[in-house]
Amino acid sequence: MNEFEKEEDRQTHAPITRRELALLGDGEVAYIKQLDSDAAERLFPALHEAPKGINFFAVLGADGTPLALTDSRSAAIANAIENDLVPVSVH
Repeated sequence: MNEFEKEEDRQTHAPITRRELALLGDGEVAYIKQLDSDAAERLFPALHEAPKGINFFAVLGADGTPLALTDSRSAAIANAIENDLVPVSVH
């Protein structure tokens, strides 16, 4: 390994701050996350007494900001695309 390779290796392992990590994909990526009713109520406080026993799908900004909530995955993906965001599933 030469000096250039050593320097390159150090640069690729530079630490990233939580803020920098949160901003990766900001305005470009939307995360689609499946939620139960309790999690949906916590993430979307305006949602009161969500129906129990159904799954919701949240559209989240790259930094985790809640953008939309729906009861179908395809509607969540469509919402992201309509807003010029690339949908990515979160498991």
